[in-house]
Amino acid sequence: MEWRYKTAAELSALDRSIPVVLPIAAVEQHGPHLPVAADLMIAEHFCRAVEAELGDGVLLLPPVAVACSRHHVDFGGTLTVSHSTFTSYVSEILDSVVAAGFGTLVILNSHGGNQAVGQTIVESWGMSHPACRIGLLTWWKVAGDALMEITETGPGGVGHAGEFETSLMLAIDPELVRLDRIEKGGNLATFSWAESDMLRRSKGLLHRPVREMTSNGVFGDPTAASAEKGRRITEVVVEELKVILTDLRRS
Repeated sequence: MEWRYKTAAELSALDRSIPVVLPIAAVEQHGPHLPVAADLMIAEHFCRAVEAELGDGVLLLPPVAVACSRHHVDFGGTLTVSHSTFTSYVSEILDSVVAAGFGTLVILNSHGGNQAVGQTIVESWGMSHPACRIGLLTWWKVAGDALMEITETGPGGVGHAGEFETSLMLAIDPELVRLDRIEKGGNLATFSWAESDMLRRSKGLLHRPVREMTSNGVFGDPTAASAEKGRRITEVVVEELKVILTDLRRS
């Protein structure tokens, strides 16, 4: 179910144990071959797929499209807000949901730059709302083991606008993928201990703008992408999301 398509009376009549999902995404450069709305479209894609499986067992909020993407601005096309603005905005949306009587909330993230601030929101907001449950789910983390079996690229291949995001976009809307402009990411591995991708963690964190991590705005290998792979990624991620959301409703 989607919050925005219900009437106020219909929302008031819903079971308050239903998990409410807030997608958080980004509008930012995704290399020469993907639209700047890629993260937003991927978030909406997973929400639609989860809704198709759970029906009235989940309530979806409108997505937060623009988030924390300042590290991408050098490549153009990026919209961004500060961490403090994002924190306040998301927190006040969550407050509105609680004011409507719901107490189980999940932030569903599709942008790497939202992970740290998302965790901060969950910890601070959760402490100030002890009667509620709140969690943060990032799509490539919820099914990490299964996704590792799908990837065909090595370390650094499953990154920004790389193998997985391009595969998902080919499954979502292939006409928006500029096939003639797909190229391997210009990964700049300057500090080995700080290098990571969606599936592989680094030993430590080093702040760098994206231009210091890639020469072309792509970090990963989109040449290994396919629509079929995008469908497989969707299946394993949605299966895990189903389990988690059902578990939260039962708790």
